Amino acid sequence: MKSKRILVAVLCVALGIALMSCASNKEPAAAAIKTAEDALNAVKGEAMKYVPDKVKAVEDAITAAKGSFDKKDYDTALNTAKAIPDKVKELATAAATKKAELTKGWEELSAGLPKMLDAVKSRLDILSKSKKLPANLDKAKLEGAKSGYEAAVKMWDDAKTHFSGGNLTDAMAKAATVKEKTVEVMKTLGMQVPEAATKG
Repeated sequence: MKSKRILVAVLCVALGIALMSCASNKEPAAAAIKTAEDALNAVKGEAMKYVPDKVKAVEDAITAAKGSFDKKDYDTALNTAKAIPDKVKELATAAATKKAELTKGWEELSAGLPKMLDAVKSRLDILSKSKKLPANLDKAKLEGAKSGYEAAVKMWDDAKTHFSGGNLTDAMAKAATVKEKTVEVMKTLGMQVPEAATKG
């Protein structure tokens, strides 16, 4: 009987220590979750522009840590939250890499596209004043080329506005469309398309 009481007492002590240990991780877990949230918030604005899918993965990890915390599973909450700052560092690196790629792409396009648009305008001006159009071109095709050129110029202005506003993703998407449209017009007018414009 005595040994049974001792066993119960030992179990109670063990359970008490386990509960204390679990509770002792409550504050560190809360602090770790706060640190993780602050780390994400510091880079989220930039990351959402370039790698939104990776932002979601970090947000999901924070949600999981909070879920464990709410269930009073402080150990799991702490371990999950402690791993998040490293994920945030990876997120920031991925965003910076994507931004650099887009910036480089923009620089390449903005070096060539205005020249192509100027060449098209010059050709359209000559053809508009010409009394006789080349054999491969009729009036309808010329009007279509003019409309295509005007649309490309407007879109290029939009792309530059997006770039100035820091929205590189939309700027690049519009610039790529401008390139396609300009190449199409150049072909219609029988112009030589620059080799660089046929790549990528």
